[in-house]
Amino acid sequence: MSNYFYVAPEQLIKDRAEFAQKGIARGRSIVAAIYEVGVVMVAENPSASLNKISEIYDRIAFAGVGKYNEFDRLREAGIRWADGTGFTYSREDVDARALANYYAQHVGDMFTEGPKPLEVEILVAQLGSKFRPTKLYRIAYEGTISDETRFAVLGGDAETIKGRFAASEERLEPLATTLKNAVAALAGPDRTIPVADLEVCLLEDRGSRRTFKRLTDDELSELLR
Repeated sequence: MSNYFYVAPEQLIKDRAEFAQKGIARGRSIVAAIYEVGVVMVAENPSASLNKISEIYDRIAFAGVGKYNEFDRLREAGIRWADGTGFTYSREDVDARALANYYAQHVGDMFTEGPKPLEVEILVAQLGSKFRPTKLYRIAYEGTISDETRFAVLGGDAETIKGRFAASEERLEPLATTLKNAVAALAGPDRTIPVADLEVCLLEDRGSRRTFKRLTDDELSELLR
Protein backbone atom coordinates (compact mmCIF):
# COMPACT_ATOMS: atom_id res chain seq x y z
CA MET A 1 0.00 0.00 0.00
CA SER A 2 1.42 3.41 -0.99
CA ASN A 3 1.90 6.15 1.56
CA TYR A 4 0.83 9.69 0.60
CA PHE A 5 2.30 12.70 2.36
CA TYR A 6 0.01 15.65 2.94
CA VAL A 7 1.27 19.12 2.04
CA ALA A 8 -0.85 22.15 2.89
CA PRO A 9 -1.97 24.04 -0.25
CA GLU A 10 -0.45 27.27 1.08
CA GLN A 11 2.94 25.60 1.54
CA LEU A 12 2.77 23.99 -1.91
CA ILE A 13 2.09 27.33 -3.60
CA LYS A 14 4.87 28.98 -1.60
CA ASP A 15 7.36 26.28 -2.58
CA ARG A 16 6.42 26.53 -6.25
CA ALA A 17 6.76 30.32 -6.18
CA GLU A 18 10.20 30.13 -4.57
CA PHE A 19 11.31 27.55 -7.13
CA ALA A 20 10.20 29.72 -10.06
CA GLN A 21 11.68 32.91 -8.58
CA LYS A 22 15.11 31.28 -8.13
CA GLY A 23 15.15 30.17 -11.76
CA ILE A 24 14.17 33.62 -13.01
CA ALA A 25 16.74 35.36 -10.78
CA ARG A 26 19.57 33.44 -12.43
CA GLY A 27 18.87 35.19 -15.75
CA ARG A 28 19.85 38.72 -16.74
CA SER A 29 17.12 41.35 -16.79
CA ILE A 30 15.33 43.08 -19.67
CA VAL A 31 14.03 46.65 -19.90
CA ALA A 32 11.21 47.49 -22.34
CA ALA A 33 10.11 51.09 -22.72
CA ILE A 34 7.81 53.18 -24.85
CA TYR A 35 9.66 56.08 -26.51
CA GLU A 36 8.38 58.92 -28.70
CA VAL A 37 7.50 56.84 -31.77
CA GLY A 38 7.76 53.20 -30.72
CA VAL A 39 8.92 50.58 -28.24
CA VAL A 40 12.52 49.65 -27.42
CA MET A 41 13.49 46.40 -25.67
CA VAL A 42 16.97 46.07 -24.16
CA ALA A 43 18.51 42.87 -22.79
CA GLU A 44 21.95 42.03 -21.48
CA ASN A 45 22.67 38.96 -23.59
CA PRO A 46 26.23 37.92 -24.57
CA SER A 47 24.92 35.15 -26.86
CA ALA A 48 24.76 35.99 -30.56
CA SER A 49 22.27 33.23 -31.39
CA LEU A 50 20.08 32.57 -28.32
CA ASN A 51 17.79 35.57 -28.55
CA LYS A 52 15.70 36.75 -25.61
CA ILE A 53 13.67 39.20 -27.75
CA SER A 54 11.79 38.17 -30.89
CA GLU A 55 9.06 39.15 -33.32
CA ILE A 56 5.66 37.50 -32.90
CA TYR A 57 3.54 39.31 -35.51
CA ASP A 58 3.34 42.52 -37.54
CA ARG A 59 3.25 44.90 -34.56
CA ILE A 60 3.88 42.51 -31.66
CA ALA A 61 7.14 41.45 -29.99
CA PHE A 62 8.04 38.96 -27.26
CA ALA A 63 10.74 39.03 -24.56
CA GLY A 64 11.55 36.43 -21.94
CA VAL A 65 13.85 35.89 -18.97
CA GLY A 66 14.56 32.75 -16.97
CA LYS A 67 14.97 29.27 -18.41
CA TYR A 68 15.67 29.70 -22.12
CA ASN A 69 14.12 26.47 -23.43
CA GLU A 70 10.87 27.20 -21.55
CA PHE A 71 10.33 30.77 -22.74
CA ASP A 72 11.44 29.85 -26.26
CA ARG A 73 8.67 27.24 -26.41
CA LEU A 74 6.24 29.97 -25.33
CA ARG A 75 7.55 32.20 -28.11
CA GLU A 76 6.93 29.47 -30.70
CA ALA A 77 3.45 28.81 -29.33
CA GLY A 78 2.67 32.53 -29.54
CA ILE A 79 3.73 32.67 -33.19
CA ARG A 80 1.47 29.72 -34.00
CA TRP A 81 -1.44 31.34 -32.14
CA ALA A 82 -0.94 34.68 -33.91
CA ASP A 83 -0.62 33.09 -37.35
CA GLY A 84 -3.70 30.94 -36.77
CA THR A 85 -5.79 33.87 -35.52
CA GLY A 86 -4.70 36.13 -38.36
CA PHE A 87 -5.43 33.45 -40.97
CA THR A 88 -8.82 32.47 -39.51
CA TYR A 89 -10.09 36.02 -38.94
CA SER A 90 -7.96 38.98 -40.01
CA ARG A 91 -4.54 40.42 -39.23
CA GLU A 92 -6.17 43.25 -37.24
CA ASP A 93 -7.70 40.68 -34.87
CA VAL A 94 -4.25 39.70 -33.57
CA ASP A 95 -3.59 41.90 -30.56
CA ALA A 96 -1.24 41.83 -27.58
CA ARG A 97 -3.96 41.62 -24.92
CA ALA A 98 -5.40 38.41 -26.36
CA LEU A 99 -1.91 36.95 -26.73
CA ALA A 100 -1.06 37.92 -23.14
CA ASN A 101 -4.24 36.18 -21.94
CA TYR A 102 -3.26 33.08 -23.93
CA TYR A 103 0.17 33.04 -22.29
CA ALA A 104 -1.22 33.77 -18.82
CA GLN A 105 -3.61 30.82 -18.98
CA HIS A 106 -0.84 28.42 -19.98
CA VAL A 107 1.72 29.73 -17.47
CA GLY A 108 -0.90 29.79 -14.70
CA ASP A 109 -2.00 26.21 -15.43
CA MET A 110 1.62 25.04 -15.28
CA PHE A 111 2.11 26.85 -11.96
CA THR A 112 -0.90 25.27 -10.25
CA GLU A 113 -1.27 21.90 -11.99
CA GLY A 114 1.94 21.10 -13.86
CA PRO A 115 4.73 18.84 -12.61
CA LYS A 116 6.73 22.00 -11.95
CA PRO A 117 6.14 25.74 -12.56
CA LEU A 118 7.77 27.43 -15.54
CA GLU A 119 10.89 29.36 -14.53
CA VAL A 120 10.03 32.28 -16.79
CA GLU A 121 8.79 35.84 -16.85
CA ILE A 122 7.68 37.16 -20.23
CA LEU A 123 6.66 40.39 -21.93
CA VAL A 124 4.30 41.02 -24.84
CA ALA A 125 4.79 44.43 -26.48
CA GLN A 126 2.48 45.98 -29.06
CA LEU A 127 3.12 49.01 -31.24
CA GLY A 128 0.03 51.19 -31.44
CA SER A 129 -1.99 51.81 -34.59
CA LYS A 130 -5.27 53.51 -35.53
CA PHE A 131 -7.05 50.44 -34.13
CA ARG A 132 -5.33 50.08 -30.73
CA PRO A 133 -2.77 51.79 -28.43
CA THR A 134 0.86 50.92 -27.73
CA LYS A 135 0.93 48.40 -24.88
CA LEU A 136 3.33 46.46 -22.64
CA TYR A 137 2.00 43.35 -20.85
CA ARG A 138 4.19 41.52 -18.33
CA ILE A 139 3.24 37.93 -17.47
CA ALA A 140 4.69 36.57 -14.23
CA TYR A 141 5.62 32.96 -13.45
CA GLU A 142 2.23 32.27 -11.82
CA GLY A 143 0.21 33.68 -14.73
CA THR A 144 -0.50 37.17 -13.41
CA ILE A 145 -0.77 39.86 -16.14
CA SER A 146 0.45 43.40 -15.48
CA ASP A 147 -0.51 46.19 -17.88
CA GLU A 148 2.58 48.41 -17.70
CA THR A 149 1.86 52.01 -18.60
CA ARG A 150 5.25 53.30 -19.84
CA PHE A 151 7.98 50.74 -19.19
CA ALA A 152 8.49 47.24 -17.82
CA VAL A 153 11.41 45.39 -16.26
CA LEU A 154 11.74 41.60 -16.22
CA GLY A 155 14.13 39.48 -14.19
CA GLY A 156 15.40 38.82 -10.70
CA ASP A 157 16.72 42.34 -10.01
CA ALA A 158 13.66 44.02 -11.50
CA GLU A 159 12.81 46.34 -8.60
CA THR A 160 16.29 47.86 -8.41
CA ILE A 161 16.50 48.35 -12.19
CA LYS A 162 12.97 49.75 -12.30
CA GLY A 163 13.93 52.36 -9.71
CA ARG A 164 17.01 53.42 -11.68
CA PHE A 165 15.09 53.74 -14.94
CA ALA A 166 12.14 55.59 -13.41
CA ALA A 167 14.53 58.10 -11.82
CA SER A 168 16.23 58.83 -15.16
CA GLU A 169 13.17 59.14 -17.40
CA GLU A 170 9.92 60.81 -16.38
CA ARG A 171 8.32 61.24 -19.82
CA LEU A 172 8.51 59.84 -23.35
CA GLU A 173 11.95 60.56 -24.79
CA PRO A 174 13.64 60.09 -28.20
CA LEU A 175 15.05 56.63 -28.93
CA ALA A 176 18.69 57.49 -28.16
CA THR A 177 17.83 58.95 -24.74
CA THR A 178 15.54 56.05 -23.77
CA LEU A 179 18.14 53.51 -24.92
CA LYS A 180 20.90 55.18 -22.89
CA ASN A 181 18.67 55.29 -19.80
CA ALA A 182 17.73 51.60 -20.20
CA VAL A 183 21.35 50.49 -20.60
CA ALA A 184 22.42 52.58 -17.60
CA ALA A 185 19.60 51.09 -15.52
CA LEU A 186 20.64 47.54 -16.47
CA ALA A 187 24.32 48.16 -15.78
CA GLY A 188 24.01 50.06 -12.52
CA PRO A 189 26.53 52.61 -11.22
CA ASP A 190 29.50 50.26 -10.89
CA ARG A 191 29.92 48.71 -14.34
CA THR A 192 29.56 49.21 -18.08
CA ILE A 193 27.89 46.72 -20.44
CA PRO A 194 29.80 46.28 -23.73
CA VAL A 195 27.79 46.89 -26.89
CA ALA A 196 28.53 43.30 -27.98
CA ASP A 197 26.69 42.03 -24.86
CA LEU A 198 23.51 43.97 -25.60
CA GLU A 199 20.47 42.70 -27.49
CA VAL A 200 18.27 45.61 -28.55
CA CYS A 201 15.09 45.43 -30.65
CA LEU A 202 12.54 48.01 -31.75
CA LEU A 203 8.90 48.19 -32.70
CA GLU A 204 8.62 51.25 -34.94
CA ASP A 205 6.68 52.21 -38.05
CA ARG A 206 8.97 52.35 -41.06
CA GLY A 207 6.45 52.42 -43.92
CA SER A 208 5.95 48.65 -44.14
CA ARG A 209 3.59 46.14 -42.57
CA ARG A 210 6.20 44.70 -40.22
CA THR A 211 7.60 46.97 -37.52
CA PHE A 212 10.14 44.76 -35.69
CA LYS A 213 13.84 45.55 -36.05
CA ARG A 214 16.94 44.08 -34.38
CA LEU A 215 19.72 46.67 -34.01
CA THR A 216 23.28 45.84 -35.06
CA ASP A 217 26.36 46.64 -32.95
CA ASP A 218 27.21 49.55 -35.24
CA GLU A 219 23.70 51.02 -34.91
CA LEU A 220 23.88 50.60 -31.12
CA SER A 221 27.27 52.27 -30.90
CA GLU A 222 25.95 55.23 -32.86
CA LEU A 223 22.88 55.62 -30.64
CA LEU A 224 24.86 55.26 -27.41
CA ARG A 225 27.50 57.85 -28.29
